[in-house]
Amino acid sequence: MLVNLIRPTEGEILICGDNVVRHPELALRHVGCIVENPEMYDYMTGWENLEHFARMVKGIDAARIREVADIVGLEDRIFDKVKTYSLGMRQRLGIAQALLGRPKLLILDEPTNGLDPKGIKELRAFVRMLADNGLSLFISSHLLSEIQLMCDRVAIINKGRVLAVGEVEELIAQAGSYVIWQLDRTEEGKRLLAEIPGVAFVSEGQHRIDEGVLAGMREPIVTTMPAERIPAAVEKLAKRGIGVRGVQRQAPTLEELFLSMTEDDSRE
Repeated sequence: MLVNLIRPTEGEILICGDNVVRHPELALRHVGCIVENPEMYDYMTGWENLEHFARMVKGIDAARIREVADIVGLEDRIFDKVKTYSLGMRQRLGIAQALLGRPKLLILDEPTNGLDPKGIKELRAFVRMLADNGLSLFISSHLLSEIQLMCDRVAIINKGRVLAVGEVEELIAQAGSYVIWQLDRTEEGKRLLAEIPGVAFVSEGQHRIDEGVLAGMREPIVTTMPAERIPAAVEKLAKRGIGVRGVQRQAPTLEELFLSMTEDDSRE
């Protein structure tokens, strides 16, 4: 809908004040976009591919092609054939193509698909660099852990409904956090923690903590409690001779927040 490939059933989309449906040429002149994987001509060099796409946009010269190649870090390989590029390099070449027309909005659809961990880290840093330089980016992805690291503001959508919109840290903070205890004497420690106002225990099936966080912990105690009560709780346990091997606050991830907001729909 944002790039006018399909029409909205209701509402309207304005980009820089121009309606995408009524004035697509005016609205889309501000937009660069990659839908899923960028398609390039393998038998041509990166430079030749950019030259080809530059012919479709007014005012794009060799200097601009060199500029976008530098922006995406392909200056050393831009004259090599695309068939020699890694997947990450192809993704960057696709972004260079989308930047040719000096857009104010860059739309990336599943930009980390197929990338290895190194490629994902490089793309994440690259996206942040573009944003820091004043470009607006709209990223669609189901890899919520990457979205959490990459984006400032998110919208959670499930079955066509917007469930939440806001700053990443703000949404996660609203979901609350857990305090995980590791004690020498678990059962006795639980009885003491239960005496502290505001402490509630969360069973294994009720919390949304990533399994990797609890892996390796021996008998972790998961609680919810005010952060300001933690020092007093540690002091109380220590006075009773119960060793505190570890205590940590654990906020839910964006993925866990999404699952908690959509779990009713998943049962349908």
